[in-house]
Amino acid sequence: MTQQESTPTLSRPLLAAVGLAVVLAIGVAGLGLVLGTGNQTEDVPGRTGPLALVSIDAPDAGSPTCVTLTEKLPVGLPSGKDMLPRRELASPAPLATVAWGDAKHDPVVLRCGLPRPNELSATSQLRVISDVQWLQLPGSGSSTWVIVDREAYVALTVPDEAGTGPLQDISTTVRDLLPKQPVRTAP
Repeated sequence: MTQQESTPTLSRPLLAAVGLAVVLAIGVAGLGLVLGTGNQTEDVPGRTGPLALVSIDAPDAGSPTCVTLTEKLPVGLPSGKDMLPRRELASPAPLATVAWGDAKHDPVVLRCGLPRPNELSATSQLRVISDVQWLQLPGSGSSTWVIVDREAYVALTVPDEAGTGPLQDISTTVRDLLPKQPVRTAP
């Protein structure tokens, strides 16, 4: 038997083994695509990519106070054990508005330059955090907290599951940046 005659005999088992390995690899890859890995976080619509926010009445959004505040806000906010990164806002983004969040968390949204809240009165229960006075406006699944003792009204909408970390960090920033003023309970 010459070497030429033995080559095809040796090649057939080798080709069969390689072919079987390729078929097996394709099968495993296909099964992985169908079943998924189970360890990946699913993207939730509205929690990835630029965050679209509607414009609301904010007559003082372009004020120097709001410009200064939005430029100095932290790049991340604590939410329980996690740190929420700043979110990109979809165009056209409302003036003096900043958001934080990720695919796992509803966004925390800050808006500066709002009108005095109608709910603010001489008998309103205010919460003081880091020497900043807040008025809570409860909602379904979140609360909006309004700073009422600075030149501009600042609203921070915080999902219930975020805890108090966002309020504490924003309070510290506001306390250090914006001078305190008396609360205006009448229009």
